[in-house]
Amino acid sequence: MKMLYKEKKQKFDERQFMVPTSEYRGAPFWAWNCKLKKELLLKEIEEIKDMGMGGVHIHCRVGLDTPYLGEEFFENVEACKEKLKKEKMLCWLYDEDRWPSGSAGGIVTKNVQYRSRFLVFEPEGVDKEEKEEFMSAAKAVRSKNRFLLGSYRIILNEEGRLKSYQSLKTEKPNEAGEIWSAWLEVSGDTPWFNNQAYVNTLDKNAINQFIEITHQEYYKRFADEFGKTIPAIFTDEPQTCHKEVLSEPFEKKAVILPFTDDFDDTFQKRYGFSILECIPELIWERENGEISQARYFYHRHLCERFSEAFGDNVGKWCEDHNIALTGHMMNEWTLYSQTMAVGEVMRPMKYFTLPGMDMLCDRRELSTAKQVQSIARQMGREGVMSEIYGVTGWNFDFRNHKLAGDWQAALGVTVRVPHLSWVSMEGEAKRDYPASIGYQSPWYQEYSYIEDHFARLNTAMTRGKPKVAVGIIHPIESYWSYWGNQKQTATIRQKLEAEFENIIRWMLYGLIDFDFISEAVLGEETQPQGLDQFIMGEMRYQVIVVPDCFTLRESTYKRLKAFQEAGGNLVFMGAIPEYIDGVKDSRVSEMAEKCSQIDYSCESLLNYLEVYRSVDIFIRQAEGIDATRIVQKEEGIRTDNMFYQIREEEECRWLYAM
Repeated sequence: MKMLYKEKKQKFDERQFMVPTSEYRGAPFWAWNCKLKKELLLKEIEEIKDMGMGGVHIHCRVGLDTPYLGEEFFENVEACKEKLKKEKMLCWLYDEDRWPSGSAGGIVTKNVQYRSRFLVFEPEGVDKEEKEEFMSAAKAVRSKNRFLLGSYRIILNEEGRLKSYQSLKTEKPNEAGEIWSAWLEVSGDTPWFNNQAYVNTLDKNAINQFIEITHQEYYKRFADEFGKTIPAIFTDEPQTCHKEVLSEPFEKKAVILPFTDDFDDTFQKRYGFSILECIPELIWERENGEISQARYFYHRHLCERFSEAFGDNVGKWCEDHNIALTGHMMNEWTLYSQTMAVGEVMRPMKYFTLPGMDMLCDRRELSTAKQVQSIARQMGREGVMSEIYGVTGWNFDFRNHKLAGDWQAALGVTVRVPHLSWVSMEGEAKRDYPASIGYQSPWYQEYSYIEDHFARLNTAMTRGKPKVAVGIIHPIESYWSYWGNQKQTATIRQKLEAEFENIIRWMLYGLIDFDFISEAVLGEETQPQGLDQFIMGEMRYQVIVVPDCFTLRESTYKRLKAFQEAGGNLVFMGAIPEYIDGVKDSRVSEMAEKCSQIDYSCESLLNYLEVYRSVDIFIRQAEGIDATRIVQKEEGIRTDNMFYQIREEEECRWLYAM
């Protein structure tokens, strides 16, 4: 695959810095939202260039009145590609009619075998819910197309914990208890997917069909420009059916969980038992208070199936066809949102050439940015993409455009995809998420001030390699273990959520950079761990922090142990994990006795990691000493509102702090 940033290995050129080329510049979502007319499209490319942009993402939106992926559609793509090439700009592709990616605007899912499936676990005698929601997500759309997977007699104790359960297929039922049944249901139709359904993202065959209908059609027409004028294709919010829980253990309602036809077959091959025999453990807490290995392995296998079918599959196709894969997952921000929609966001992006994120509403999702930056570093990727400025409104000014871009640049973003530049405001198109970052805004001809700033920044911050000493085990797999009814699990999940947000803020604002380590990605690491530096892909960490996890993978434990035995610095923060692969196991505690242990606090963490500090920034009053002023902040202490990144080359370092 050809490099996007071809100048990064050349000697730094001040002329390149002053007038950066297209690859360093933003490329907005260019909303094709009307009847396409070549004259209008070509004119708008010139206007987008005048804004300082380096290209466009051809992005189909609400209002498109030209058949998606039809010949007329591709004729317009061809005309725009040629115009962009002439203007020395880039033509970034987008893989879907609107979003989320996978169904090709419903073309894929006209075939029922490729439609999303989900498990419905419901009590006997409860009427099926009919949800007629118009949604741009993969939430379950109920249908009558379903078949029985199994029925269970459930006995809960007085607290609502799972006392016992029996599969009515294999065992003689007791008299006590209630009957619940598990059904595999095929998604119904929804208007958002053009009266079809979302795709089955757990099925590689379904995603192969998506690739055949979408990616292959682009390749057939534009292969000669793949890796040149066409650098990448953007995939948007792939996801599984969204997971649900009961509000309290005695609630009588259907619970939806992602599933597919052969899920139990692949589960048994990988873990040695049938998940269908253990479905009640996905819903209720065990009576003895221990976490359920079946539940843990269910969430783990779900993420495996999703990653292998979508991200791995599409990413490897792109690599084989000389085009980068960029885009982002659904619901990246919190442990809750990731678990609900994708399992976790790092492993599914392992094979993304330019992993990315979605930053809506001018939020400060530090976790979202840090996760994608981490996987990009570990996989040796050239940069990080951000779909930026979405849903910020018409009054979002240049000051805010710069601030939003600056903090993301400090967390590794180099590919800016401004959301959104409309082709038209006609009809339904004007109801799309504002603002339009294009000719409809009166300031569009001045926007090059913003783009020049970030393009120059990118010429520096794409050079060299990241300098990072600290790796932190991502805690999401412990969170999976408590995906149960809200009454009994919400408090502990909220604790994990707060700790997750806290450790990110403590590290970043404490000015010690770090990467998260996905246990799923670590489990696939093939380089031997025999050094006092922890090996994770392209990165080498000097210290590893295990932050109040309940369970670790067997593979994680083995690599941590090898690191510790080689003299590596391993520190446990907060509680020591009591489980390995969801089963009680004392080996982590025994290992921890030979390692450092600290409290789960900002002070303990930063004090312990002080030796690994590369940057420190202290407060000084801008107005100097003035006895007539009331001093509001102490001088000489570390700032608490800045963070940074460092890139290293042979002869210099690049530091960007904001």
